[in-house]
Parts: sequence; C-alpha cells; structure tokens
Amino acid sequence: MTDGEGAAGAPGAQVFGVDIGGSGIKGAPVDLGRGEPAEERHKVLTPHPATPEAVLGGVVEVVRHFGWSGRPVGVTFPGVVRDGVTLTAANVDKSWIGTDLASRLGERLGCPVTVLNDADAAGVAEVTFGAAAGRKGTVIVLTLGTGIGSAIFTGGQLVPNAELGHLELDGHEAEKRASTKAKEDHDLSWSQWARRVQKYLLHLEMLFSPELFVLGGGVSRKAHKFLPLIEGVRAEIVPARLQNNAGIVGAAMAAAAAAGDAG
Repeated sequence: MTDGEGAAGAPGAQVFGVDIGGSGIKGAPVDLGRGEPAEERHKVLTPHPATPEAVLGGVVEVVRHFGWSGRPVGVTFPGVVRDGVTLTAANVDKSWIGTDLASRLGERLGCPVTVLNDADAAGVAEVTFGAAAGRKGTVIVLTLGTGIGSAIFTGGQLVPNAELGHLELDGHEAEKRASTKAKEDHDLSWSQWARRVQKYLLHLEMLFSPELFVLGGGVSRKAHKFLPLIEGVRAEIVPARLQNNAGIVGAAMAAAAAAGDAG
C-alpha cells in the first residue's frame, strides 16, 4: 500500500483491522467511510514469549470475538513487512523473522489477510482521516509505545517500513531513550522525557526537514503533559487524532485496498 488517499470505502463499508502490539493485540470491524471502529474494539494481552504461534492464537481470538469470517482482515506487525512476510522482530520473539504471517493467518481464519508495518498503518490512517489529512509536504508519524514506530509521507505517498526508532541517539537506539517504555523503565518525569523526545525530533528534523510531526500511541492521549515542553523544533508537532485506534483503522484500509486491487 503506497498511498493513504483513496483507500477509504463507501460510507458504511466495513473491513476488520487488527493491531499487534508489544503489550496487546486489539481489533474491531472498521467503518471505512468514517475512519473509525464500527464497534468497541476487543483486546487480548500479547503472549510472552510472543512467538508466531502464540500471537496467531491471540489474533484469531480477537477476530472470532466479533464472529467475523470469510471477509478480508488487515493486520499490523511491529517490524518490517514485505509481501506479508515479517522480516524483523525488535519487540517480539526473534522466531518471527521470515514468517509468512499473511499466509499462516489466512489459513487459520479462512479469509484474505493483508499485513503491514504497524506504524505505516497508523500513518495511513492519520494522513487520510486524522491529524495529517490534507498535508502534502513531508510528514512523519511516530508511534511512541513499547518502541518507536515511524511512517514517512511525502506528497501523501508512504515510504514503507521506515525504521526510524532504531536511529542512534546518545549512543543508544532512539527507542531505548525516547519511547513510552523508556519513560516507564527509567521512571522519567514528563519534563525529563520531553527533553529526550525533543532531542529525537531535532535529529529527525535535521535528516528529513518535515513540515509536520504527528505523535501517536497511547501516550498521545496525554499530549498536553509533554508537547508544550518540547522546544526548538521548527516543524509543527501535533498529537495523533485517531490515537490508539490508528493502527486498527490503517490495517482495515490496507485490507480494503488489497481486496480492491485483487478485484
């Protein structure tokens, strides 16, 4: 999926989206006309160790909770995905590397499955329905959570699988310094954490000169606690509008686009 525009279906059209995260697996049918879950999402805890078989079971549980069958399902994965195959596994079990998630899950569910990077999914949703809608310059969407996911758009076009959370920051991977998990692990105050996020954004700005940063993940609900503390970044910085639903919505959009291409 290379374009956040045109993926939304007619009002009322529904496709199922699942977001696999480091702490939870959540999903719901998505209204593609409105860009939001059509029902309250269902969540199960991500198993540990997060092996493919264990996580597949969690995804199946979420999908079957809604009685969804036979129709397309979109799924996000926290790593690089190409043609439905997971190629990296930073925050899940290493046995994911080389797993054909789309095929294996499709066999379990008995329906077409489309898989994409989790931050790409969130970004597509934000560019289409959320905080970056209508922006044509360079936009970087970051999901701050267990790690840092990233999606880069220019002229509305997605550059897939940008792993900017693994850039070096202060001698460490950026996500080890500026993710929500890093805030919790190091018991950082909002001010201390904001300085780390600021340093990370300044590094990204130096590399990509975006006009807009969209900060997502669960912490986006508390943007008022840290965004005002970030200084010196030229680009506009806004919280994600779809918050923790962005991945679910973007996954459903990807599945709808794949179904349209196949048709």
